[in-house]
Amino acid sequence: MTILPSPTLSWDTIQNVFYRKEEVYQMAWSIPDLSDYLIAAARNGGPIAMIRDERKVMLLGKHTPGKPKIHIYTAAGALLSSLTWDLTPPILMHFTSTHLAVVSDEGTYRLYDLSNPQQYTQHTLGSEASEMGLVSAKGYDEGFVVLTGGLQFLEVAGWKGGRVTPLAGSSLTDPPTSWAIIPPDQSSSGHIEILISTGTTIVTLDALDRIDQRISRGPFSHILPSPNGRFLALLTGSGSLWVVSADFGRNLSDVSLADVMDGDEVGGIPDGAGWCGDNAVVLSWGSKVVVVGPSGDCLRYDYPPSVHLVTEPDGLRILSSSTSDFIQKVPDSSLAVFSPGSSHPAATLYDALDLFDRRSPKADEIRSIRADLASAVDMCIDAAGREWDANWQRRLLRAAQFGRAFLDLYNPSDFINMAQTLKVLNAIRYYEIGIPLTYAQYLLIGPSTLISHLLSRNLHLLALRISQYLSLRPDPVLKHWAAAKISRSKGVDPSERGIGEDEGLCRVIVDKFEKEGDRGVSYAEIAKKAWEAGRVRLATMLLDHERRAAEQVPLLLQMKEEKVALVKAIDSGDTDLVYHVLLHLHSSKSPGDFFAILDDSSNPQLTPAINLLQVYAKEGDRRLLRDFYYQDDRRTETACLEMQEAGEAVEPEERVGKLQAASKAFGEDKERLFEAKMVEDAHRLLSFQLAQERELDHKYKFAGLSVDQFISRLLTEGFSKRAEKVRNDFKVPDKRWWWVKLKALAGNKDWDGLEAFAKSKKSPIGYEPFVTHLLALSPPQPAQAASFVPRCDPKIRADLYVLCGDWGTAAEAAGERKDKAKLEQLRRSAPNGIAQREVDEVIRRMK
Repeated sequence: MTILPSPTLSWDTIQNVFYRKEEVYQMAWSIPDLSDYLIAAARNGGPIAMIRDERKVMLLGKHTPGKPKIHIYTAAGALLSSLTWDLTPPILMHFTSTHLAVVSDEGTYRLYDLSNPQQYTQHTLGSEASEMGLVSAKGYDEGFVVLTGGLQFLEVAGWKGGRVTPLAGSSLTDPPTSWAIIPPDQSSSGHIEILISTGTTIVTLDALDRIDQRISRGPFSHILPSPNGRFLALLTGSGSLWVVSADFGRNLSDVSLADVMDGDEVGGIPDGAGWCGDNAVVLSWGSKVVVVGPSGDCLRYDYPPSVHLVTEPDGLRILSSSTSDFIQKVPDSSLAVFSPGSSHPAATLYDALDLFDRRSPKADEIRSIRADLASAVDMCIDAAGREWDANWQRRLLRAAQFGRAFLDLYNPSDFINMAQTLKVLNAIRYYEIGIPLTYAQYLLIGPSTLISHLLSRNLHLLALRISQYLSLRPDPVLKHWAAAKISRSKGVDPSERGIGEDEGLCRVIVDKFEKEGDRGVSYAEIAKKAWEAGRVRLATMLLDHERRAAEQVPLLLQMKEEKVALVKAIDSGDTDLVYHVLLHLHSSKSPGDFFAILDDSSNPQLTPAINLLQVYAKEGDRRLLRDFYYQDDRRTETACLEMQEAGEAVEPEERVGKLQAASKAFGEDKERLFEAKMVEDAHRLLSFQLAQERELDHKYKFAGLSVDQFISRLLTEGFSKRAEKVRNDFKVPDKRWWWVKLKALAGNKDWDGLEAFAKSKKSPIGYEPFVTHLLALSPPQPAQAASFVPRCDPKIRADLYVLCGDWGTAAEAAGERKDKAKLEQLRRSAPNGIAQREVDEVIRRMK
């Protein structure tokens, strides 16, 4: 049985606090001296970028002549790519999640895509930075800050061409000895803050204010905020390491650097400095690395000829020419299990497993921790995640599994999750991958960010397998793979590229998506990448596989495939999407081109879009609707629109014009001659009414009245001749004329005129309407109505007299016709009194 070296062999103590240094990789690069380079390393085990430091004097022949190159390596020192740098010397290299940002001292910066480093975008900080130059720069997650030659600090929010904002005046006369950034998520104000060493004090600077912290121990060669933002490590000019709280309110430690070096010949200002988690500060002088604890106790290491320090959230990476080491405070769970003499239940559980493997009866000691067994299992699981060696991970998980067997109820999800996590971490830590991510860092960034890191390295298969293993959606991986496949496909002039090449690539992408992805994987983003790469035909092919029209249509519009986009929107049944396309076309096309696209004579599929366009235009854009009707030669619809607008017009003169236009439009359609005649009559009527108003000095309002109303109004106002003219012009039938005039004369109570009108000729409507209408007036006119009853049909005279209240005359009319039945009816219905007696008298005379 192979005996594993104890994990405690790499442990050292600083004032009873255990630290461990693990060798993570033997570096694959051949770089004799890191001090010759400007180096940037991404956090969380990310890649390393370096470029020859042209500010340093180099021995002739030590480096290859020519333009400097930026070399990007994995954390294991494997070369990923080399980029030629043709700008002025860089003052900052900084890794974002997907890009490497490089800032030159003339105010220009580039963003290199890590998945395709040969492609970059270039931005400038403006004329001021270009003219004055840059002294220094520092980056953080959401942007960076530069110090110009004019000693003005500028903040750039965002890396992709973000807005440049000047911070408050620094009042500096000379460049500061050091300065540092406090990111917005760690600052007390919630905005970015700058700590500047000037003179003997430190100044805090933000966008609005400058605050002097009023300390007198400067100048400071290094200002180091801790990873959690709660502490500051300051290296003073007097040769001491001073650690204070971030608000300078508490003095945490003060260590002399002379004591740190302990008589070592190397001294002065450290070459490098960084935090080891939030617990200790690490300093380097050339090849010497010193881990300084709060009380001044130290750990010393030697890495000839030089090192580069990389602060991590839970420790510190030491990069040298030959190795990559990781220093951290020993995690609590590891201490509980492996600390010498530990009496923690987790240590007892681990020892019990060892005794059980050796078949020792002492393994029964596990019963002594029965009450704490669940917490011991949890501690062993956590300790497994903190170990680098897979053998120790396995043993700790076995210990946890052994303890679970003695528990009646235990949720195994933590055990399963840890086993899955360790499988992922071990896969990415493999030297060929070279991402030394710790368990604490993995919990901090999450699996989705890890997938992004793998994609930035084009490790698509590993990213896909991890996504599937962790039950994550594979969409990001597949999309990135497809985009990389398109961008790296053989470049051929579009006019010479055969359709078979596009079809083949489309087939490969679709097959991979269908095999590895879900049904919801979107092809639209990949199609957009193809279009941006000049592969329009490929983009169209990919879009045909997109199931969501809302994803297809916007890209088709960008690709100028407007008609296809419109058809796709119609097929989706989404009216909002159809309106989106129509409004886009209307705003971006000339009227002729717009209506040409909407020609449904050749494509009936466009009919729903045309209907929606009409609905929209009727409500919000009548001019568009009129143009559409004209373009499509829709005369009837044009006439109806003119009539609708005529009805909505406030001014009568405007209404006349609309009616004339409607009449003309109807007249151009042979099947609408009746409608044309009707509209023409309406136009003539309104024109005549307006003419009458003008002739009468606008004392009367006639506009908008119907023919009957117009005649009635004229008769009422005493304009009989004008009414006759309207009657003749509009060929008003006699019956209607008599009705209108009857009502007008009765309304005016012109009884003489009504009598003369009734005698003028035989009434075409009879005389019963005279009676009924006069009785219907308010108040009724029974006396006037009764005068017209003798002219009515004898058969109904009795009833009409009754309506007029004249029961005696009614009885006389019935008696003249010898209608005994009517007389009996009158007697039964006549009211008591005179009316009853009059009816009885007529009946008596008939006997």
